[in-house]
Amino acid sequence: MAAEHNRRIFIRDFRLSVSIGIHAFEKEGPQTVVVNVDLLLAPAGKAHGDRIANVLNYDVVHDGIVALAGSRHFNLQETLVEAILDLCLAQPGVVEARVSTEKPDVYGDCRVGYEAVRRRADGA
Repeated sequence: MAAEHNRRIFIRDFRLSVSIGIHAFEKEGPQTVVVNVDLLLAPAGKAHGDRIANVLNYDVVHDGIVALAGSRHFNLQETLVEAILDLCLAQPGVVEARVSTEKPDVYGDCRVGYEAVRRRADGA
């Protein structure tokens, strides 16, 4: 019997224009937010057979994040991260999601962000 192995899908350094922030100047227009997503997948039930139908299509996650980013104003990075976690954990086969956001232009000397990890309640 073949040993199980961890499977992950990730999206790294995804730069988006998002209406986000609590300060008046942040509400004047969108700012750059960098999103990182790391998804732990359940063990494969069958070989993927080189067919997209047998794997998680990351287009769904990518396009979902784009839609979320443009859907409304977010006061907090925490709120945006939670919405992305909801999207990711709604995908079949995703067991755990780690999502972070960064606002690279807030300070000149560092990046500031938020990260959260959530595991699917039912384990699969």
